[in-house]
Amino acid sequence: MRILIVEDEVHLAEALTQILKKNNYSVDTVHDGRSGLDNALSGIYDLLLLDIMLPEMDGITLLKTIRSEGIATPVIMLTAKGEISDKISGLDYGADDYVAKPFSTGELLARIRAALRRKGEVVPDDSLKFGDIELNTSTLKLSCNGKELKLILKESELLELLMTRKQAVTSKEQIIEKLWGFDSEAEYNNVEVYISFLRKKLTFLNASVKIHTIRGVGYVLEVIS
Repeated sequence: MRILIVEDEVHLAEALTQILKKNNYSVDTVHDGRSGLDNALSGIYDLLLLDIMLPEMDGITLLKTIRSEGIATPVIMLTAKGEISDKISGLDYGADDYVAKPFSTGELLARIRAALRRKGEVVPDDSLKFGDIELNTSTLKLSCNGKELKLILKESELLELLMTRKQAVTSKEQIIEKLWGFDSEAEYNNVEVYISFLRKKLTFLNASVKIHTIRGVGYVLEVIS
């Protein structure tokens, strides 16, 4: 899961980044509303943590803009303000939740999980199933027919992307944007390396699920009987 933090308090943004990375989320951080809008419009994020009071463009305007552009990414508003009007404005313009600063780490993580469940990205126990494999996105463990092994984070993120897209073909461009970010310098060979790692692990587990290459297009999961 890739999360965008739009927060002008640098120390808070850094703390949030460390917390989320520790919990196996990929994170990008910007400190003003205009940059936040540019990133959010890329459509590569699973969730936005969005401050209301921001330089260059406030959080409510950013939220209104992405919703008007058809971006349905879940948004949790962050603010030090306690006025009920701010909460109402955020929710009216399409925010999924609202957390007032200061907040506890446990509460924020729970709200993130709840927002992602409502979007349908993960099931309540943080596991995804496809064919005879099951991936736990919290522990990064991949299991099949009683056997289990632990993936590294990028492997887990790649397999999660393929599993959530099911029979849809996923291009290398989509994989790079989702796993490394739209302004990343990652190249196609980075994707090929992790695809190779995953194929070896699926083979080790004797899984019926295989990663099929659609030449010139991308990758798709298949169940081989």
